[in-house]
Parts: sequence; C-alpha cells; structure tokens
Amino acid sequence: MKIIKQIGIIFSVCWISMVIEKIFPGVFPASIIGMILLFLCLAAGILKIEHVQEKSDFLLENMAFFFIPAGVSIINYMDILKNAVVQLIIICTVSTVVTFAVTAYTVRFTMYLIRKKKSDA
Repeated sequence: MKIIKQIGIIFSVCWISMVIEKIFPGVFPASIIGMILLFLCLAAGILKIEHVQEKSDFLLENMAFFFIPAGVSIINYMDILKNAVVQLIIICTVSTVVTFAVTAYTVRFTMYLIRKKKSDA
C-alpha cells in the first residue's frame, strides 16, 4: 500500500503541474513546474521525504530507461541532424558548461546558507 501511495503522490504532482501548464501556457514546462511544486510541498512540510523517498529513488536509479525514446528519435532523424552537426556540438558544449557553472554556484550558495544557519543557531 505504501508503494501505491508514493506513486499516487508523484503522479498527482505531475498531473497538477500539467494542469498548471495548460492554464498558463508558455511559462514553464510541466516537468519544471512539477519539480518546483514538489520542492515547495517538501519545504512547507505538506509532504515529508518519507512520502516519496522509495519511489523517487527507484525512478532515479532507472532514469536511463526513460532516455531510450529520445535516443531512438535521434537515430531516426540522423539525416536531418547531419546538416547541423557543428551547431549541435556548440550548443551541447555551451549548455554543458553553463549547467556545470550553475550547479557549482548553487551548491556553493547552499553550503553558504547551511553554514550561516549553523552559525546563527
């Protein structure tokens, strides 16, 4: 029953995020809205980490499985992508560097906040 409850919570957050995306089109994709919504629910104490921990771990461990359709699509459209190889390499390189930088600064900022909270306590 615990597993069904966790899946229900995760799917409910996904469904609510898709509804929000339909109401406010073009703002953010439903997946981003769902992550923000789940974070806010966890931060506000509406949900506890135990409510989603087991199924979240399972989904993260099997994340590669969810990229199979995208990989197959890339193979299907390889003839179209050949014309834009240089642009794709530049985009992938720049986006990877930006992602690394944003992640590094986010971790540094989070560590700063944790240290600040500990020193205030």
